[in-house]
Amino acid sequence: MQKRCRIIYNPTSGREAMRSDLVEILNILENAGYETSTFATTPEPNSAQNEANRAAQMGFNLIIAAGGDGTINEVVNGIAPLKHRPKLGIIPAGTTNDYARALRIPRESPIEAAKVIAAGKTVKMDIGKAGEQYFVNIAAGGLLSELTYSVPSQLKSLFGYLAYLAKGAELLPRIKPINMHLEYDDGEYDGQASMFFLALTNSIGGFEQIVPDASLDDGKFTLIVVKTSNIVEILQLITMVLNGGKHVNDKRILYVKTAKLIAKTRDAKMMINVDGEYGGDAPMQFKALKQHIEIFANTDQIPIDAITYREEENEKDARELFVKGVADFSNDEATYEDKKVK
Repeated sequence: MQKRCRIIYNPTSGREAMRSDLVEILNILENAGYETSTFATTPEPNSAQNEANRAAQMGFNLIIAAGGDGTINEVVNGIAPLKHRPKLGIIPAGTTNDYARALRIPRESPIEAAKVIAAGKTVKMDIGKAGEQYFVNIAAGGLLSELTYSVPSQLKSLFGYLAYLAKGAELLPRIKPINMHLEYDDGEYDGQASMFFLALTNSIGGFEQIVPDASLDDGKFTLIVVKTSNIVEILQLITMVLNGGKHVNDKRILYVKTAKLIAKTRDAKMMINVDGEYGGDAPMQFKALKQHIEIFANTDQIPIDAITYREEENEKDARELFVKGVADFSNDEATYEDKKVK
């Protein structure tokens, strides 16, 4: 039976490159053995999420999220609660495309991204759950975390990082500490902080050194708590991030691995950012779901220590065990025959 693929694309993401490339993308996927159809999202709430859920329950083998990080988040929320989940493909068409960056999926060409899917290599990726929502890249709390959803979507599309930098410059003078109480696997943090991150990949807002030791499938978040709210110190920490991830050992940072987190505040309010969008207010519980969704990725370019399970390595090990088993069986048979002769 031929495999079926559903492309869910946002017609307004990025610079709308998907429209012109759709025909060639369909050809690439058809040649890879997929009977492929498309769905253009609408302004209705949860359009991509609802379609992903419907397609998954109809038995589609592959669902492709074509758009920005928001579209990917919606598609994941559509399939993550299901017992039987289709594989996920990603065609970046947004501005930051953090998730595609972490999976080494080409971000400038939808056609090249489709070729990664056609190549057939996958990663069984961790995802996170924040309350009743799922996320694929990051959850955060604190004033700085408001940056991503404070930038209007029109500015994101037109100016990309410039829009984030402009909004960041506006927010920095307003940073105030929040009294946080954070409970994680091996302890708790109780004190003032400007923000916390829960990261699943190494790419956050385009920075690839915020989590230099990120693993994509180990069932753990990287929890980062920025204890200082001093503007000069925050800028120093950003410089340390850019200088090879040296912030991880700084006393102004809490940097730990954890499979769960309970985030509370002793202040009036702390908003929670989930994959770049407002996800509710603290208190909130977070849980890492190990290897929950199988996603097509450019695995040859992902650092070897970022993936604990590689399909090709598992198959190689299985082949080696099989060959060894055959050899051992042959040797045992030969020994038995020699004994019979004697």
